Amino acid sequence: MARKKKTASSAPISSTDITNAKDKRPPFPIVGIGASAGGLEALQAFFDAMPPASGIAFVVVTHLDPIHISLLPELLQKHTKMQVFQVEDGIFVQPNTVHIIPPNKELKLSNGRLRLSELRQPRGANLPIDSFFRSLAQDQGAHAACIILSGTGTDGTLGLKAIKGELGLVIVQDEESAHYDGMPRSAIATGLVDYTLPPGEMPAALISYMQHARAGTGQQKTSNQPTAAILGEVYSLLRGHTRHDFSLYKENTIIRRIERRMAVHQLVDAAAYARYLQENAGEIDILFKELLIGVTSFFRDPQAFAALRGLLIDYLKDKERDYNFRVWVPGCSTGEEAYSIAILLQECMQELKSYFNVQIFGTDIYEMAIHAARRGVYPLSIAGDLGEQRLASFFRREEQGYQINKAIREMLVFAPQDLIQDPPFTKLDLLSCRNLLIYFSTDLQKRLLPIFHYSLKENGTLFLGTSETTGAASDLFASKDTKAKLFASNPLALPIYKTTDFPIAERRQRVAGTAPTNQQDQDLNAIRLIETILQQSDTPPCVLVDSDNNILYVHGRTGRFLEPAIGRANAQILQMARPGLRGALATAIREAHISRKKVVCEKLRVEQDSTDSLVNITVNPLLEQPPLHDVLLVSFEVIDTPEQQQDKKSPSAKRAAAKSAAELEQELHSTRDQLQSTIEELESSNEELKSSNEELQSTNEELQSTNEELETSKEELQSLNEESTTVNAELQSHIDELTRTHDDMENLLNSTRIATLFLDVDLCIHRFTPQMTQTIALTEGDIGRPITDLAVDLQDVDLNTIARQVLDTLTPQKMEVSSATDRFFSLRISPYRTLNNVIDGVVITLDNITQLKELENKLRFSEERYRLVLESSSLVVAHIDRELRYTWIHNTHADFDQTDYLGKRDDEIANDEGTRQLVQLKEQVLKTGVGASAEISFPLSGGKRTYNINAAPLRDATGAIVGITTVSLDISEHKETKNNAE
Repeated sequence: MARKKKTASSAPISSTDITNAKDKRPPFPIVGIGASAGGLEALQAFFDAMPPASGIAFVVVTHLDPIHISLLPELLQKHTKMQVFQVEDGIFVQPNTVHIIPPNKELKLSNGRLRLSELRQPRGANLPIDSFFRSLAQDQGAHAACIILSGTGTDGTLGLKAIKGELGLVIVQDEESAHYDGMPRSAIATGLVDYTLPPGEMPAALISYMQHARAGTGQQKTSNQPTAAILGEVYSLLRGHTRHDFSLYKENTIIRRIERRMAVHQLVDAAAYARYLQENAGEIDILFKELLIGVTSFFRDPQAFAALRGLLIDYLKDKERDYNFRVWVPGCSTGEEAYSIAILLQECMQELKSYFNVQIFGTDIYEMAIHAARRGVYPLSIAGDLGEQRLASFFRREEQGYQINKAIREMLVFAPQDLIQDPPFTKLDLLSCRNLLIYFSTDLQKRLLPIFHYSLKENGTLFLGTSETTGAASDLFASKDTKAKLFASNPLALPIYKTTDFPIAERRQRVAGTAPTNQQDQDLNAIRLIETILQQSDTPPCVLVDSDNNILYVHGRTGRFLEPAIGRANAQILQMARPGLRGALATAIREAHISRKKVVCEKLRVEQDSTDSLVNITVNPLLEQPPLHDVLLVSFEVIDTPEQQQDKKSPSAKRAAAKSAAELEQELHSTRDQLQSTIEELESSNEELKSSNEELQSTNEELQSTNEELETSKEELQSLNEESTTVNAELQSHIDELTRTHDDMENLLNSTRIATLFLDVDLCIHRFTPQMTQTIALTEGDIGRPITDLAVDLQDVDLNTIARQVLDTLTPQKMEVSSATDRFFSLRISPYRTLNNVIDGVVITLDNITQLKELENKLRFSEERYRLVLESSSLVVAHIDRELRYTWIHNTHADFDQTDYLGKRDDEIANDEGTRQLVQLKEQVLKTGVGASAEISFPLSGGKRTYNINAAPLRDATGAIVGITTVSLDISEHKETKNNAE
């Protein structure tokens, strides 16, 4: 069914639009609305509650079926008085208007214009909401706002991060009211949402926020800005709650975020917001997160990363294979930038066909972001930043996102770190600090840049953001790529900064003076308890070791079994074990850690001062002490055999001869045989493992290929399901509308009481109204039968012939017909046209005009009787309009020709005294509305004639005077007789 689609050309273009062409930012807010499956109902509820004159422009982006016409503009138009139309390329955004994305298009905003482009991705890989939100953030900055409604997947999550990074507003539908909570849940998980509301409550919050934000940009802004005292109070609250100092951040950055939070809570006074912070610790957490500005993405600024790739290729091509490449990414947020560098390094090593040891340290002060970075799980919408090749090579698809591959994950270490307080990493090849320095004050930048220089190796690379520079520390770095913001560490400047002011002194003092934590207290108490137990028992010499094999506690005289290792002081039990114990001890400790059970090694020969002893070693896990769950108790027990006791009494020479050369040789052969057997078994096991590994690799490749195909199919099915759900919602709404229209038409036809019959192109009955059964004997069972099969109660009419003629000529036929029961009808047969202007049959209507015919006969009889009366009399009757022109005359006067009078006034026909009197009489009647009469004489060709003229107003059905009726009687002879008698 064809529809007349509203287009942008129907939208008026005002003078404001011309201004917008020159100004990047329109003088009104623009709100992007993203929705997918289940979003139609949410959109309708939203626009039902949105006032039509809010001054806001709305752009609706949904997941649409690329091959079907969207009904969304028509469906939303019924729920708002604002103009709703589908976007055309290049139109200006207009306030109080709803702009709808068309199917199979990508939509972006640029300089206040909406730009359309063809979708480049296959179905299932498109992220139109993210794409538009990002362009909205870039184009409108802090004036941008986005709303995310019902839908599956994660589309919109990355886009809202971009809007939040520009201090825009983010509203998300609450999960309870959403038919599909995938998109809302993903958005809420970012922790960046300002309002979580049902769709019907969003307009009030949106308008209130916009009004407050506009008021905050007016004349009163200066008086409402936070003062130095209020900022100090805010810094103090943040420092006390988060242990981080923001006083060295740029003041304007802090103020903008405080003002935005004030707008969210509709607080006009900055002092009131400071009080609100004191009373609500949760608000401090939210402000803390907003100050961190954790907006990042994979390969942000692709051109800069392309330049970095070229630099890394040149840097690594001459390095040895065992070279240790170290990278530090401060302010890494949720890890996208750190992982991007890891992927870049992996690609560089693949290109060079040489692999190095890579260590990447990602740090941030926000621990929740660090946890997210360690997980390495990101929403499906990252596909737009990475591309298919990188996504397939370095990520694994999961239920709700993509997991970074283990090979890439092992390159990175994420840890909490405060640049202002904690020590830096050193000996770095690359330091990537992008889009972080722009939020720091100049003083803090002057402190950090020398530290960055100190952290880098000679000619190490500093990678900054596109809006950052080395500033006052430009002598420390030489520019490698000005556009990409790549700088090399200048080794010649190193002596100038020998006394670099590391911001760690206060940190160390504070840590040194800090009381032990609860965990430390528990560990110390557990060790004291064990010490007491050991001292009160006959336990043989033993030691406590931790999970790293460090000795925590020594009980008894262990010198016969342990001795300090040569070199730096070391408490490692394996390093201190005497010859003969080390191998077995290492095996026993490993087995105890794995099995969590006691392990005993018997009759181990240990050498001490040229004497041998047999020792039993027992390794026992401390299972009943949770604080020391990984601690082992290693005990030593010496065994004295009868031979050893005899040896102790005999001279040393005799003890030396006791062990003959034959015994030693026998032990050596036995050891060799065992070693050879072990080697053979090991080689056999290696071969089996190698074969199994190859089979597993082959199976893994097949499974990986199958998994990729399944994931692709799943994405396509999920996208198709979303599109089908959206189309289904639109069609359901359209069906409801058609049902209502059908009911309206049914009631209309019944209320007119006109008999109507619908025939198809074969002149078979399609449907009929109940009134038609009074003329043609019809039942529901007659539907589908030809008209020729029915008995029609009409005289001298062949409906089949006339209907066929109408179908052939497409010319409607109208006539009056009568029935055998003396009823009269107005018969009309017209072509039946569809909305596509296709002829699909005929429509026959029978309007009962029996009463009209009766009235017509009565009127005709009355008119005939009136005519006979006039013709039998000598009266002259005339009708005159309001301009005194004759419209109708009836007379029997022989010398009177009415054609000389019709359409004319009396004074246009003659100019004598009688004519002037007649005109005055008529004007008097028109003016007063009261009839009048007069005797007026006129000079005629047969002599002077006198008439008795009666004039009366002629009124319509409403009582308004529309003309005059005059009745004239010739009284000339009567007048003459009277005069003669006198």
